[in-house]
Order: sequence, then structure tokens, then C-alpha cells
Amino acid sequence: MSIPELERDTPVAQTDKHTVVKDPSPPYSFRPLIMRLHFYAGILVAPFLVLAAVSGGLYALAPSIEQFVYRDYLHVDSTGPAVPVTEQVHAAQQVRPDLTVAAVRPAASPGETTRVLFTDLTLGDSERLAVFVDPATAHSMGELVVYGSSGALPLRTWISQLHRHLHLGDPGLVYSELAASWLWVIALGGVYLWWQRYRTMRARGADNARLFTLDRSSRGRNRTLSWHGVLGVWIAVGLVFLSVTGLTWSKYAGENISELRTALSWTTPKLDKKLDSAPMGSESSGGHDGHGGGQTPAAADPGLLDRTVGELDTVLDIARGNGVTGAVEATIPADTATAFTVTQTRQPWQFATDSIAVNGATGVVTDVSRFADWPLAAKLTSWGIALHMGLLFGLVNQLVLAALAVALLAVIVRGYILWWRRRPTRGTRRIGRPPVRGAWRRIHPATAGGVLAAAVLVGWFVPLLGLSLLAFLLVDLAVGALGRVRARRERPAALEPT
Repeated sequence: MSIPELERDTPVAQTDKHTVVKDPSPPYSFRPLIMRLHFYAGILVAPFLVLAAVSGGLYALAPSIEQFVYRDYLHVDSTGPAVPVTEQVHAAQQVRPDLTVAAVRPAASPGETTRVLFTDLTLGDSERLAVFVDPATAHSMGELVVYGSSGALPLRTWISQLHRHLHLGDPGLVYSELAASWLWVIALGGVYLWWQRYRTMRARGADNARLFTLDRSSRGRNRTLSWHGVLGVWIAVGLVFLSVTGLTWSKYAGENISELRTALSWTTPKLDKKLDSAPMGSESSGGHDGHGGGQTPAAADPGLLDRTVGELDTVLDIARGNGVTGAVEATIPADTATAFTVTQTRQPWQFATDSIAVNGATGVVTDVSRFADWPLAAKLTSWGIALHMGLLFGLVNQLVLAALAVALLAVIVRGYILWWRRRPTRGTRRIGRPPVRGAWRRIHPATAGGVLAAAVLVGWFVPLLGLSLLAFLLVDLAVGALGRVRARRERPAALEPT
């Protein structure tokens, strides 16, 4: 759930000259603290969540959108058997003789094009130039810049960068990490508040107590609250998932997550492609498929490159013989000390990605990485990334993510409506009231110490969460101090001490 899940206005009792606020929470209750945290986080973080939801919803649909936008590059009408991959690569080299071929993605099924990938030092990090070749005729269908190991085309790359950093570079990464850092806190806090409200209404015998269904008998603000709470509960698991997986891409929390995975031996096994060294072990996987994959070094010896390109068909046959089939990317070694690598690319409904290293000169398999042998945490990370990117279950995955983004926007809008409707109708205040103060007094001192210790630990591991939480606390203290000053100024003269 997102944005302040504000329950009905706190009951008040009117006296002759003063308003006495009655807090309905029982002694030693977490509700006031979570309500206040949910309020400030919802109000202040919501703009970042709106940006993340809009751009994330677009990115979820981007794989299908690019299939339509770039259909002339990705698909061909020609029929007949495919010419050797080596011949297709040579055709692409004739299109871009000024660049060095680095890898190839052969057409996986009839009607698809082959991608021949070139190293281009004028491009950015993780970008390569792809020449699309008709596998039946070896004719070029055009060229585009592709990004990352997912092979994102320009439109999807633009949306991805909008989602990640708003096209602001490293400074823009703060926005996405802040949104991911708070999303799980707001969601779980909202679920807790909605559950507490449901329990309270059930205890009072209310007929309209609802947890997972909308209270259709309610009107006005209560109906808005019902929509906000019910919809938030339904999407809470999805929001927590997006938050956790999003943090693995983040700059600061992502580094801590990588270090933790390394310490627990949860890293993704790395294929050894060296022909003259022992296996290298594991990598920390700080970057992720689709958002990583740097430039492949250019081959220093053009004659060597011609020989290695000529070995491509043999290497691909060896890979298929060892079970590395389907849509694959074969990297072309830049020197004699490096093996060919053939890796299955991530495709819809494909839950395992194997890879193999082959000595092109001898045809000897030097290393194999089987997804089945990966640590469970590495498998979960791979599946989580693919699910977050809308790739794991294809169009179904993309539509669910897009619906989740729309639902999050609906929850945010209704949360702001709730906040606006809390504004006083009299006096000078024109904005919604925050929940009542004194939340820490509702928590047992020993429990409060544990909460503070947990907050410090989480804030250290997720730095932007910790810093922004400290900022919220300072804002809350400042608001409280200003309120006390204003109250003293407005106090009737008869009540002033003589």
C-alpha cells in the first residue's frame, strides 16, 4: 500500500475554548508510530513513486512494443534454409568494415533475423552496434544500437534509462533508489494499518468491516479510504517484490546486497573462458542482465578474427550437442587465450540459462555452467530480475506489471485525496492534518529501543532509507516545535500565568 492510509478523523471533544484530541489507540500500540511514518513517507516519497510507476509500467510493456516498432529489423518474410552463421557474420562485416565483430545471436526460429554485434567505442557503457541479417539470404536488414545482455533496442533502452535515472545519469539514480527503498516500508505499514482497522471494526461488531473487498455501502471519504486500503492490500506483495528486486540495481543499497551475497556464497557462478588458467570461481553480480554487459575488447589481430569467425558454426554445433540450445549469444574471442562462449539468452517461459566455453581451434569444451548447479539464491535472483523486467512469463508478465503500476498510481491518488479531505474547514490551515503526535509514548520503552536499533541497522544497509528517515524525523520535530510556539501565541490571556 502506498501513501498515507489515513483512517477516519480522530475523535475530538469540544470544550468552551479548546479542542482536546482523544487518541483511540490503546496503550503500547505501534499504530500511532506506523501511522505517522506512513503519513510522512506517503506524502514526501509519493512523487518519486509516481515517476517510478509510470516509467516502470512503460518499461514492462517495452519488450512487446519494440517487437512492433522494430518489426522490420527483427522479422523477415524470406523462407528457406539458413546460410552458415559464418557467412551471415561476413555479410554484416561488409556493412560495417570499420568496426570489430564481438558476438552473434543467430536466429532462433524461422522468420527471425540474426544479430551480429560489433564493438563501437563511440557508444556508451553496455552498448553495442547490431547489424540485423536475414539468415536465409545473408542480406542486411539495417543496424541499431542495442543495450545490455538483454539486447534492448533504442526505444526500450530510452524507457529503461528513464525508469532508472530520468536520463540524469548518476545523480538521477537517487530518485529510483529512494523510491525502491521506501516502497516496501510504505506497503507493509499500510497493510498493518488496514489490518488493525479491520480488527477494530470487527471487535466493535461493525457490519461493514472489509479486508479484501470494497465496502460498497460507504460514501465520500470512507469510500475513498476503502478503495485505498483494499487495493493496497491486494498489491502489497507485488510492491514488496518490486522494491526488493529494484534495490539490487541501486547504487548504494545494491553494493551492500552484492557484498552480502558474496559473503554468503550466493553469487552467480562465472563461466571460465580462459584457455590458459584455472577456473576463476564466482562473480558478485553487481550488474544484472539487461542493465549490464560491457563492451567486448576488439581483436588486435585481424587475421585471428577471420579465423575465429570461421569457427563459429563448429562452436555452435558443439554447444547444441551439449544442451546449450535455443536462443543463444556466441561471443567471439579477441585473442588466442580466450575461448568462445555460448550462452542461452533470457526468453519468455525459460527458467534456466546454461552456458558453455569452447576452444574454437580444437573443439574442446573447456567449461560448462549449468543453471541447475547454481546456488538457490542465484537462481532466485535470476528469476526475480527476469520477472521485474517483464521477461520471465512474456506478455502475461508484462500485463501484470503494467496493471500493478496502474494500481499503485490509483492508491497514490486516493491517498492524496484522503490527506486533502483531512484539511480543516475553518481557520487558516489549508492542508490535511498529520496524525496525532506522541507516537513514541505509545510504545513500551524496551520495545522502542529495539525499534530504534532495527531502524539504525536497516538505515545502514539501505542508506537512502536511513538518511530520508532521519530527515522525516527532523521535519516532524520542527513541525512539533512550530506548533507549540503557535499554541503559546494563541493561548488566551486569561490562561497565561501571572
